[in-house]
Amino acid sequence: MRKEQQISTSVLVIGTGGSGLRAAIELAELGTDVLAVGKRPKHDAHTSLAAGGINAALATMDQEDSWQQHAADTIKESYYLADPRTVQVVAQGAQRGIEDLERYGMNFAREEDGRISQRFFGAHKFRRTAFAGDYTGLEIQRTLIRRAEQLKIPVLDTVYVTELLVAEGKIFGAYGFDVNDGTGYLIHADSVILAAGGHNRIWRRSSSRRDENTGDSFRLAVEAGARLRDAELVQFHPSGIIEPESVAGTLISEAARGEGGILTNALGERFMQRYDPERMELSTRDRVALAAYTEISEGRGTEKGGVWLDVSHLPRKTIMSRLPRVYQTMLEEQMLDITQEKIEIAPTAHYSMGGVWVDPLTHATEVPGLFAIGEASSGLHGANRLGGNSLIELLVFGRIVGQEAAKYSRSLTSHRRSQTAIDHARNAVQSLVSSDGEENVRSLQRAIRDLMTVHAGVVRNEAGLRRGLEKLAEIEQRMKNIGIHPDIAGYQDLCHAFDLKSSVLAARATLESALERKETRGCHNRSDYPLIDPELRVNLVWSPQGIVREPLPQVPEEIASLITEVSQIGKLVE
Repeated sequence: MRKEQQISTSVLVIGTGGSGLRAAIELAELGTDVLAVGKRPKHDAHTSLAAGGINAALATMDQEDSWQQHAADTIKESYYLADPRTVQVVAQGAQRGIEDLERYGMNFAREEDGRISQRFFGAHKFRRTAFAGDYTGLEIQRTLIRRAEQLKIPVLDTVYVTELLVAEGKIFGAYGFDVNDGTGYLIHADSVILAAGGHNRIWRRSSSRRDENTGDSFRLAVEAGARLRDAELVQFHPSGIIEPESVAGTLISEAARGEGGILTNALGERFMQRYDPERMELSTRDRVALAAYTEISEGRGTEKGGVWLDVSHLPRKTIMSRLPRVYQTMLEEQMLDITQEKIEIAPTAHYSMGGVWVDPLTHATEVPGLFAIGEASSGLHGANRLGGNSLIELLVFGRIVGQEAAKYSRSLTSHRRSQTAIDHARNAVQSLVSSDGEENVRSLQRAIRDLMTVHAGVVRNEAGLRRGLEKLAEIEQRMKNIGIHPDIAGYQDLCHAFDLKSSVLAARATLESALERKETRGCHNRSDYPLIDPELRVNLVWSPQGIVREPLPQVPEEIASLITEVSQIGKLVE
């Protein structure tokens, strides 16, 4: 019998990255009891990898910028699949998000007169991306950790949450275990905030590290009774490094293109001329990723299956001050000096633009007491995320969801619990701990990443997606015979088993939704349906029971009037 700890709190936050910490800070500042838990150390949360910057229409560099233009750019580049209400909340709240970071002590890059400096990012009309070198996410994470420590917010960052606890349709807490010694954690809470990231690690080449973004938020929410929206809309970042294999997919920040980096194929051609001659390397992520994919697949890629990104023509001072992390990464991983040599890159799975279905204004799910934020949620990005929008989203909605969760907690007059639900969660862990089958969890995870890469990558078609579902069904059968072996090093096998369960659910939602979206729009490229279908300006809401098409509201005129039409140039048009 494993040891078990029991904890009670008003609000439980699952995930200790930027969105989870921002929500926890808001709750603490409101005087609400909060506990944050994560499966990896908070200093090493995924937010710390975000490089290029954070968007807000501060107009420090371009006075004509406005929240309305920020919203217009976001909706345009979402290919009209972003919810205009969510977009408006973020664009209007962005300046407050930056001010919050400044209040917490964040060090932004500044102009000589003290103004916050802002750089261009792909597909923005104006310079609105604030930054700290090319390690903006790391600086934000450090800033939020410092503020959380000042507020004495309790953080448990070795707890893996395996199940949300539900009684009579309402959340009453969560169950999990300590990743080092296997101690069970029964956590009673009035409400739960899911901030445990997306699902891009289920592809072979990913900007996420090995044991993060495996779809945990998706599985936890769906098993509690929530649904997923737009699981098929996954952003492939154009520039992931190819080797060494252990870090394949690690990002070269979009800042490299923002500062003047040039893309060429193996023939030395500056190939973006073919796909977006106006914006070239500053085109949208979906456009650049598809361009690179096409060059590689048509035989104009490098021997290792990539294209070249070159910043060596930039002044050394620019590289060292604006791209220090890119410089350091390439030196450490490949002994490559980017001030002298080109970087070999290829598209990499980067960001879940879909996620748990949430209310567009409050980010409450359909399960009372359950909220979702950050990459776990959906609604802002549609079919193509603007670089720099994810970091501002987690600040804006972190604050809002903190307030909403506090309000929900205060509104309860009583709170039902269910011993049946607790026993189910406890037994799910125990049965896995004692499983001694022949299947290796890691090899099954690898099989999922392989099938998603082959059948649901940058370009998809019906035959490939159906084959992917057949392979997934085989993996689901093999999962029934896995073996778990806790050892002196901890309970990593058990973590991987739950990661696998999450990955399988996320993969099924993605493949089924990708089959349903019979069009090419933004990041979703169907070679058998190369055009946008106006009838599919809908969100696809997935549950194990099937897919529902959810219509989107009209874009308000003050935003719509600033949108120039989305071009299909460079897409899969025959």
